[in-house]
Amino acid sequence: METKKEITLDDLASLIQGLDTKIDLTTKTLEEKIEATAKTLGAKIDSSTEELATMTQKQFLKLEQKVDATQKDVARIDATVNNIQTNLNKKVDKIDHHTLDYRVEKLEEKFA
Repeated sequence: METKKEITLDDLASLIQGLDTKIDLTTKTLEEKIEATAKTLGAKIDSSTEELATMTQKQFLKLEQKVDATQKDVARIDATVNNIQTNLNKKVDKIDHHTLDYRVEKLEEKFA
């Protein structure tokens, strides 16, 4: 035996209102989850940006130290080269002076 149920327009209206309420609740829940996710992602992006900036700054500081060390090395090399040039000039002057003295002595001996 089948029982027949009649559904009235009021019953349909209440079902639709119940569905609308559930849809509204689901929509609000989804919107809240989306906002929470967006905030979390925003915080992660900000954190990642700060970490990247910190790492970049550390690398620049290391690079600056290396450049400073290199400049000190270059300054030492320049000082050494200048010292070598000065010593070489002194030795060349001594050699020229001694050679000239030797020649003068030989000429004096020859013409004396």
